[in-house]
Amino acid sequence: MNTILVIGGSRYFGKSLVERARDAGHEVTVLNRGSGVPPAGVGHVVADRDDEEALRAALGPRGFDTVVDQVCYTPRQAAVARRVFAGRTGRYVMTSTMEVYDPATLPGRAAGAGRAAGPVPGPAPVPVTEDSLDLAHTLPTAPHADPARAYAEQKRQAEAVFLREPAFPFVSVRTAHVLGGGREEFTGRLAHYVARIAAGTPVDVHEAPYATSFIHHREIAGLLYWAAGQDFTGPVNAASHGSLDVTGLCELVARRLGRRPRYRRVQQGLPASPFSFDRAYAMDNGRAAALGFGFGRVAEWLPGAIAEAAEAAGG
Repeated sequence: MNTILVIGGSRYFGKSLVERARDAGHEVTVLNRGSGVPPAGVGHVVADRDDEEALRAALGPRGFDTVVDQVCYTPRQAAVARRVFAGRTGRYVMTSTMEVYDPATLPGRAAGAGRAAGPVPGPAPVPVTEDSLDLAHTLPTAPHADPARAYAEQKRQAEAVFLREPAFPFVSVRTAHVLGGGREEFTGRLAHYVARIAAGTPVDVHEAPYATSFIHHREIAGLLYWAAGQDFTGPVNAASHGSLDVTGLCELVARRLGRRPRYRRVQQGLPASPFSFDRAYAMDNGRAAALGFGFGRVAEWLPGAIAEAAEAAGG
């Protein structure tokens, strides 16, 4: 039995991770600000992770075999965690995002770059691997005004904090877009398509959308649990086999609803619906697969996820 601390873990795939580790016989503790009560049989530490002194006091002398950090969004949060958990854990797994690869948010891109001027320059339209992103020289910068750019850059910087002068073995799980779970899927992105296609409302898509990567909510919970018990370090991409573009997603939703999708085309560089991308950064999952994780296929689980979203919407 291992001792596992999950920072966050109150909803969606974080909650599934906690339950999976508990059911496997591990001693699991959830750390949050009191926003959610953990499942039965799981310990609870209430603390604000941004308050270093309060976090140290709440943890007391406790140590853990593994920490899984579900809610590290900024380099400051990473720096606090690096100091507090140095000497307290034998392994640290951070849930990161595929958005760290987004060429539209990489340093050096000006706000609005690529608008009405063709696709944003970026990686070749093939899945990106972990070594395509070098964080060794990533330096702190002020948060960007655009939320999407800020999110991606802050995640890159958070990873970089842990990678510089490592205080413990560190893994960053760069997860694809997570789907499934019906009402549990709090982002509402799949529900967006169900609602618009059901109502006959056009879906905004780019003129030439690129395919992107997805993963089922239970699959990412399983991968995080698996990563917590391994001994590899560094970044690892987490994506089901098979990428899909926005029109392919719409066709699957329309098939479930018995409707025909309608589209409104937008120029490259302009905002569109979720999962419509005018640049390529779908992920290669080869590293995790080679290390022993067995991925599912988007084509196999996505119809069920769409059905859940439709049922949650009353359709």
